[in-house]
Amino acid sequence: MTRLLSIIAIFGIVLPALSSCRAISNFLRNDEVVAEVGADRLYRSDLDLLMPKGISVDDSVRISRQYINLWASDKIYLAIAEEQLSKTEKDVTKELEEYRTSLLKYRYEQLYVNERLDTAVSDAGIEEYYDAHKEGFRLDRPLVKARFLRIYTDSPMLETIRKKMDSSDPYELMEADSLAFSSAIMFTTWKDEWQDIIVLAREFGVTYDSVLGMSRKGWIRQDDTTGVTNLAYLSEMIPLGEYAPIDYMSDRIRDIIISARKQALISALEQDLLNDARENGKFVIY
Repeated sequence: MTRLLSIIAIFGIVLPALSSCRAISNFLRNDEVVAEVGADRLYRSDLDLLMPKGISVDDSVRISRQYINLWASDKIYLAIAEEQLSKTEKDVTKELEEYRTSLLKYRYEQLYVNERLDTAVSDAGIEEYYDAHKEGFRLDRPLVKARFLRIYTDSPMLETIRKKMDSSDPYELMEADSLAFSSAIMFTTWKDEWQDIIVLAREFGVTYDSVLGMSRKGWIRQDDTTGVTNLAYLSEMIPLGEYAPIDYMSDRIRDIIISARKQALISALEQDLLNDARENGKFVIY
């Protein structure tokens, strides 16, 4: 009892000495306040938790300001909503319950599916799907197999690379790639895989229509005013309107097949749960 009275006495002295709620907050939480909206406070430690390691001071300041504004906006909106909305309008019990139901249902579905989903898709399965849905694989943009390099316009290697890059001799092609790797500012090759022409167009900083317009016998060249040349050689191209090849579509088809299996599992789960509930008398329709 004496110990309890001593503690009460200490608080009786300390608390009146604190001049404001802010002082009480800082007394209880030894941390720097960086922003406040009404009675709500944002602390330095809250911001520190958001900061990635190794970022610059400027980035730290920018991220802090963005978060402070977002935090303040939320608090201000909430205060206005609490003030302006009626009691009925502020009652979100039903919405919270619906969200909780949806979230728990989703999490259980994920658990159920992850334990049962077969993610193995054979090449034969991909080919079967491709043949059955081929009309859905017509291209709305060309596909290309290409080599792209960015090189100084006055490089002595430029003309040599250009001559060897469209050769039918595999050794000359290997030599062209080697020269490009060693002498170009940047070299990228998609010689063995199909690529959306938009990917190539980005390297030139233009639309894919412009890239096609610049093409001359498979070559695309763009010289800029800084003494740099962008150069690409299209070894193969499939024009828009044609069918995308199966090797280009295989990853997408695999995802489609797995997604269909996932949806089938979820649909079967829903039906099984309903059937079990009926059989156990937990679900009755009157």
